Amino acid sequence: MSSAVVIEAPGEHRLAEHTPREPGPGEALVRVHAVGICGSDREVYQGNRPEGYVRYPLTPGHEWSGTVQAVGAGVPGSLVGHKVVGEGFRNCQVCDRCHAGETTLCTAGYEETGFTQPGAMATTLTLPARLLHVLPDDCDLTAAALLEPAACIAAAAIKANARPGERVAVVGTGTLGMFAVQFLRAGSPGELLVVGTRPDRAALSKDFGATDFRTKDQQLPDDFDVVIETAGSASAARTAASLLRRGGRLVLTGIPAPGAEGLDPTDLVVRQLEVHTVFGAPPEAWAHTARVFAAGLLDPLPLVTHELPLDGFAQAIELVGSGDPKVGKVLLRPQGLPGGSGRV
Repeated sequence: MSSAVVIEAPGEHRLAEHTPREPGPGEALVRVHAVGICGSDREVYQGNRPEGYVRYPLTPGHEWSGTVQAVGAGVPGSLVGHKVVGEGFRNCQVCDRCHAGETTLCTAGYEETGFTQPGAMATTLTLPARLLHVLPDDCDLTAAALLEPAACIAAAAIKANARPGERVAVVGTGTLGMFAVQFLRAGSPGELLVVGTRPDRAALSKDFGATDFRTKDQQLPDDFDVVIETAGSASAARTAASLLRRGGRLVLTGIPAPGAEGLDPTDLVVRQLEVHTVFGAPPEAWAHTARVFAAGLLDPLPLVTHELPLDGFAQAIELVGSGDPKVGKVLLRPQGLPGGSGRV
C-alpha cells in the first residue's frame, strides 16, 4: 500500500493511505526515493512555523529526490524515467520579481512544497514540471535528497561572490555549514576557515576543504573577505560579522528566534560591510547546485547518518531535535529501505 505522512495539526500526525495524483497539464508525477528532515519540518510538527508559512493538514517534505514516473499534457515525454530534484517555491511566474529570476520574492504570496502544498513524505509527489532539475542517470539519489539545502547555500555563495585567492570563512558546522565549505572550496580560496561550537566537526570540515577550524571561544581573526553564516543564531551572526575586514561581504542564511538582537548598525556603516541574506533558493542557485553535484564537486553523502522508513517519522523528528552530535542528516525512504536495512 502506498503511504504518506500527514500532520493533521501541531503535534498530531498519522501514516495515511496515499493515492498518487495523476499529473495535470504542465505537471509531473515523481516516485520519491528519499526525503530529508530539517529544523523547519520540526517547526511544522511542533507548530512553531510562522503564521502564513504552513497550512494544515499537511504532508511535509521539501528536501527530496526521485524519478519521474509520468507527465501531463505540455510536458516532454522524454522526462519520464529521469532522476530529478525539485524547487519548493510555487512562484507565480508573472510578477516583476519572478521575471527577474527572484522567485523566492514572488509578490503573489508564499506557497511552498511541504509547507503549504503537499510534500514528499509520501511514495509519490505531483508538482509543476517546470520546478524539476534533471540529474545524471548514474547519480546517487540518496545523496541527491540533500540538494535542497545545498541550493540554499548555493544562493549564498552566489551572493558572496568569493573570488579565487580571497580569504573566506563559514560560521556553523551543520548540514548548511558543510555545504558552504564545499561551495567556497570550489572557488579556490586563499584560506577557508570554519568556526563552530563542535570540535568533532573539525575533521569533516577539513575533509571538505577547510584550511583551519576554530571554536568561537578561541581567538578569531578579523580580516576575512567573505563570511557565510549558517548557524541560525544571533550570536553566530555577530561572530560572522566580527570576522570580516572593512568592506567585507557577509551572507546570513540562518533564521534566529523571533526578537533576537541583531547586528550593530553603527558597526556595519563604519566598517562599510556588505550584508546579504538568503531565504530559499531561486532557479539560478538550483541550476548551479545541479551542475556542481553532477561534476562531482559536491559530496552530500557523508552528512547522512540516519535512514528510516516512512513510518519512522516520529523517530526522525526526535533525532533532528536531539542535539546528539552523532546525528547528522536524517532521511526517510518512502519506498522502504533496501533489504529492510539502513543507517539507523
